[in-house]
Amino acid sequence: MTGNQQSLALLLFGVFVAATLGITTWAGRRRHGSPEEFYAGGRLFSPMENGFAIAGDYMSAASFLGVSGLIALFGYDGVLYCVGFFVAWLVVLLLVAELVRNCGRFTLADVLAARMRERPVRIAAGISSVTVCVLYLIAQMVGAGSLVALLLGETGTHARTWTVIGVGTLMVVFVALGGMRATTWIQIVKAALLMGGAVALTVLVLIRFHGDVDALLSSAARHSGHGSDFLAPGLKYGGDWTARLDFVSLGLALVLGTAGLPHILSRFYTVPTARAARRSVIWSIGLIGGFYLMTIVLGFGAAAVLGTDAVRSSNAAGNTAVPLLALDLGGGAGSTGGTVLFAVVAAIAFATILAVVAGITLASSASVAHDLYASLSRRKDRTPRREVAVARLAAVGIGAVAIGLGLLAQDLNVAFLVGLAFAAAASANLPVLLYSLFWRRFTTRGAVWSVYGGLVPAVVLVVLSPVVSGSPGAIFPGLDFQLFPLENPGLVSVPLGFLAGWLGTVTSRTTADTAGHAAKHAETEVRALTGAGAA
Repeated sequence: MTGNQQSLALLLFGVFVAATLGITTWAGRRRHGSPEEFYAGGRLFSPMENGFAIAGDYMSAASFLGVSGLIALFGYDGVLYCVGFFVAWLVVLLLVAELVRNCGRFTLADVLAARMRERPVRIAAGISSVTVCVLYLIAQMVGAGSLVALLLGETGTHARTWTVIGVGTLMVVFVALGGMRATTWIQIVKAALLMGGAVALTVLVLIRFHGDVDALLSSAARHSGHGSDFLAPGLKYGGDWTARLDFVSLGLALVLGTAGLPHILSRFYTVPTARAARRSVIWSIGLIGGFYLMTIVLGFGAAAVLGTDAVRSSNAAGNTAVPLLALDLGGGAGSTGGTVLFAVVAAIAFATILAVVAGITLASSASVAHDLYASLSRRKDRTPRREVAVARLAAVGIGAVAIGLGLLAQDLNVAFLVGLAFAAAASANLPVLLYSLFWRRFTTRGAVWSVYGGLVPAVVLVVLSPVVSGSPGAIFPGLDFQLFPLENPGLVSVPLGFLAGWLGTVTSRTTADTAGHAAKHAETEVRALTGAGAA
């Protein structure tokens, strides 16, 4: 990377960081003493604003860097990530958005506590939400490290290490000072920048091939080293039964996981009504759908223009495919156009990471303060101002954990890492959410068992999988305690979450654990469908 490219990209980085800190300072002038202001921005955002913010929260480094890189490396099999990420929004739109807005205030646990014994379900949901958020944060940290290492032309871990630490520090500042209001506006700005950058690159790729998509795909197949197999299923998830089951597991996690992501659920509380929440999802679906269509073009474009070997040589996981594609489309290394386009794309990708980590950190710190602290502290010690103070401290702690784990996982693909977070969300959060909203007999025991019955297997199976040990690309390649053959645990852990919730409910005693549940469910159902009594 030339000095001009480095300087310009770093300058644009600095401009965006300064702008986001300015937004944070502006938002921080408002009083954040109330949880409603800190967690939900006062519920004052319009459906369009919230739709852009949801898209900004969802279109992460996994999408812009990781998915396009997987398509450049594995062709058709990489496209499966786009399908899974997008189809998941139908579940959100049809089953979750309006009902969650009506039943809760700030977190997933609010929905459960509306009809269950509050303390056990808040603790379980809080632990699950924090775990999912930390897994998601790791992916963003890895993406940031790969991007800045490419920018600085360093192949070692020094640049990536300091980048991970810097991103972690910035996300703590954004959340602690600006709360949901600052986070939302950062996400809106980021979504606009990301869509603009994706449109520009997609147009340039199509111009390179004179608008002929067939020529684009044919060239990608030739330069991939795999020929026609590059455009057919099975390059990554074909072959033996393990790879095929891994594909099914991944698809299950991606389609079901979005509706259980804490930072997505928390966005439904930033609008005034359930109708606004549904309209927000419609806005976000349009933006996200368009973005993933362009991601497919960019992934195949990277394979066609650069070649799969060049993408892999820059970053084994493919995380730098889009910045390298931008450099070539702009005129190549050393050219003014290449320098400018590379710097702009790198800055947009960095903006993407900062915006997403801010949203995730806010959701996880809200779970710590609103769910765990509120459940474990003495009632007389709890005040709204103290809860917000705990949330700010939690952001610091979660940032430190995410930095540490992000440093360990620097060589893994960011889209793959996000797949693990989706698996945990689909296993622990979605079953309990659906049961609570739609099953009249569901009990407190069933809720607690459902959360732990999905979360614990998901985490344990990841630890015992090839992701952590027993393979050259593992987090600990020198160790081997692999017992579970699949890289994604969703195929096992998602059914276990549903099964545990059912088993906990049917084994509940017909005394205190079930008394009044039918009445509470009826009350919750009316509230969910009509909005009567919603915050």
